Amino acid sequence: MSFLAKVFIYPVNSLILADLVERFGHKPLTIMNQVREKVTNISLDSPPINITPEDPKIGLRYAAIEVPAGVRGRMALIGPLIEETEAAIIVENPPTNFGCVGCNRTNELMKYLVRSKGVPVLEVKYPEFDEEAHDFVNKIATFLESLPKEKSEEDEKAKEKEPAEKEDKK
Repeated sequence: MSFLAKVFIYPVNSLILADLVERFGHKPLTIMNQVREKVTNISLDSPPINITPEDPKIGLRYAAIEVPAGVRGRMALIGPLIEETEAAIIVENPPTNFGCVGCNRTNELMKYLVRSKGVPVLEVKYPEFDEEAHDFVNKIATFLESLPKEKSEEDEKAKEKEPAEKEDKK
């Protein structure tokens, strides 16, 4: 199945948002897939720790050394998702059972990086009543339908040229 757009969701472990995004043909960028890769990757030497020597370096791309290790560790998983995102849905004030990352510093950093990326972002308040829930789903559906239906030929050609240009420079 080819996906239309890669959509970053916040909270990054929300099954509800992931399901909505998939129903509209887009690929949800979730932490569950990142964790699955870590847990099932044969190259890891020391389960259940499940980190490679590269993971701390990845985290340092997004958070300084002075930042708590938990933030850097989470960003080692979440940062690459933000880099590949083409759109984002951010739910404000979700309850913990909607999807909790567990660290407000990481949450703020994630939302900042997504907003500063310049991709289409839908920010919605978590619904508290049935009527708000209908509006919540409708806003998300409208947003997902508004995303580009297919990659333009110019985008595809530009992506093909980038690797060729990098090879030429070597």
